[in-house]
Amino acid sequence: MITVEEAERIILENTINIPTEKVSIDIALGRVLAEDLCADRDFPPFNRVTMDGIAIQFAQLKAGKTIFEIETTAAAGNPQKTLNSPQNCVEVMTGAMIPLNTDMVIRYEDLLISGKKAQIIADFSEFKEGQNIHLQGSDRRTGEVIVSKGRKISSAEIGVAATIGKHEILVQKKLRAVVISTGEEIVPIKEKPLPHQIRTSNSYALQASLKNWGLETENILLPDNQDIIEQKITEFTETFDVLILSGGVSAGKFDFVPQALENQGVKKLFHKVSQRPGKPFWFGKTRNGTLVFALPGNPVSTFMCLNRFFKKWIDASQGIDNQQLMAELAQDFSFKPELTFFLQVKLSYTQTGKILATPVEGHGSGDLANLVEADAFLELPLGNDLFKKGEVFKAFVYR
Repeated sequence: MITVEEAERIILENTINIPTEKVSIDIALGRVLAEDLCADRDFPPFNRVTMDGIAIQFAQLKAGKTIFEIETTAAAGNPQKTLNSPQNCVEVMTGAMIPLNTDMVIRYEDLLISGKKAQIIADFSEFKEGQNIHLQGSDRRTGEVIVSKGRKISSAEIGVAATIGKHEILVQKKLRAVVISTGEEIVPIKEKPLPHQIRTSNSYALQASLKNWGLETENILLPDNQDIIEQKITEFTETFDVLILSGGVSAGKFDFVPQALENQGVKKLFHKVSQRPGKPFWFGKTRNGTLVFALPGNPVSTFMCLNRFFKKWIDASQGIDNQQLMAELAQDFSFKPELTFFLQVKLSYTQTGKILATPVEGHGSGDLANLVEADAFLELPLGNDLFKKGEVFKAFVYR
């Protein structure tokens, strides 16, 4: 049996390189960027007016001039205007090119405009050269990286892509995952279970998480039959990028999954992790590089393992560097066994910005309903049996 840290290390040593494809900007939302988005010209591409008002020469203001005749008007989208006389001004709108021969903008709120004259009525002792002008290239220079690859594309990245003329974006292909549930007690959700049966739920919870992380998924329900499990494992390792199994990995008489995997040439990289829930977790790799995450069947166990370990793996494979969230325990908590414990917690925020984690009492790893009361798993490391209020631990958020 290995530690949580050792399990994570082994999993991260087996990340994969994901192929890429070009997609239209219209369908790129949520995909993972596989190229840097670089400025195709300076940002902004010209000295840009940031306030409606008048553009003048600062030297005139410094010499004491406060009334300026308006020569013309410069609007956003117009070619650059020119101030012909330094004694005058150009009326300018936000987004316009700053007119030639001007070097500052005075906003309307500081002016009185009458006819073709603009008079400064505010205290201009603190006015300065260059005010209300967004200088060319001050945001990004031509060729500079605006968004680095490995970023999950949000509406902000879509805006940048459009700005630089990227109507097609290079993204990582969606990995294909199959979620396999095993067990004679499990029936499809459309069926009414008998007293000794339950509806399949793990597969749908796992599938929802995987879809949220950008994978294409398929759900399969298999009986506790080693021959059938082996047959499907062989089939699925050829057609999917990753296999995720739920159930059948413990030490019970009908837990066929570990032996079935090894019989089909899946190399075991570890089996059993010193943690609760999720101790029977099995992880391996096929000859062709397909990874297999075989998770315990109890709902909380399988859900925790997916969020704690698989999420780390998919983020690392995609090149996404998510900073580890930390949360402060809101009350004392005791856990005796020599295991890392994943405590279900509800997160909240103090007025000073601290993240507090309040334990949510459940009824063990089979209490699926309790997951909806919590937001995250708080990782309490082995070696202690009393965890004090105010101590800070890793938090793995799923909501």
